[in-house]
Amino acid sequence: MENQTRQPRTPREYLSLFLTGLGMGAADSVPGVSGGTIAFVRGIYSDLLNAIKSFNLDLLKKVLRFDVKGVMEHVPWRFLITLGSGILLAIFSLARLVSWLLENQRVFLFAFFFGLVVASAVAVAGKLKQWTPLNIVWLIVGIVAAFVIVGLVPSELPHDPVTVFFSGFIAIMAMILPGISGSSILLILGQYEYILNSVRDFNLPPVIILGAGCVVGIAVFSRILSWFLRKFEQSTIALLIGFVVGSLRAVWPWQQENTVVVEGIEEVYRTAIMPVFSSGEFWIAVVIAVIGFLVVSFIDHMESRENPVLRLFWRKAPAPAGD
Repeated sequence: MENQTRQPRTPREYLSLFLTGLGMGAADSVPGVSGGTIAFVRGIYSDLLNAIKSFNLDLLKKVLRFDVKGVMEHVPWRFLITLGSGILLAIFSLARLVSWLLENQRVFLFAFFFGLVVASAVAVAGKLKQWTPLNIVWLIVGIVAAFVIVGLVPSELPHDPVTVFFSGFIAIMAMILPGISGSSILLILGQYEYILNSVRDFNLPPVIILGAGCVVGIAVFSRILSWFLRKFEQSTIALLIGFVVGSLRAVWPWQQENTVVVEGIEEVYRTAIMPVFSSGEFWIAVVIAVIGFLVVSFIDHMESRENPVLRLFWRKAPAPAGD
């Protein structure tokens, strides 16, 4: 794993990184989908971790010395600003749309993201070079862990600043992992609807407090994850693939609402059910899921030319033989 973040240089690279940010922001707006998955598939995962790690004690020393040039050179600002702009634009512009779709077209929305996540799992699996018994064990561990986490019953926690801060701290660790969604963690902690409504209504204090928790959490967790990727790359990738596969439980399109009462307050959570295979809704959802699958597969192949599915049908023409 490289230790330097690749900075965008050409207009095409800026646009590609901005669109990746849009995809990450859109993914993190939906419970069950991880922006980290988009980053991993787009090939900027190590760049993102390295960019986050640049906020360290060396940077603080440069700030305290008013070393403006050193600060500008230490942090990959072009990368972070371009990617962050896409993420923020997606989150703030899609909050109302996602809220409406979750309420009115949940099956079709989740069908699309189910296809995205399946394609992401396939794309990430293509990056694993060694299917050793140990890596298979880590794959199973990841599947089981994600499957259990996303199936937890939501709790009714207060929305005070301390709870919101630590919710952000925990959620960002999931958000940066491919597969496990930060939104799902917020849902389990009973904070998702509160934060989504705050974003939609531009009620900034809760969003700022959550963001502060995210900043602290990501500063700690990115270093841990980066160390594992550097020391145990293949096993860590296998674990991440497992997280992606296990998280499919969260975006299964057909779900049944259940209600639990916590401290006198009703809280709704959902469990998976089988679809009605003869219904028109089922087949429309299948088509939408296939579209989602193809979108991610196409994007991954454009980036790496090594997508396990598309490379079966889309190969480079052989170079002409020399005279």
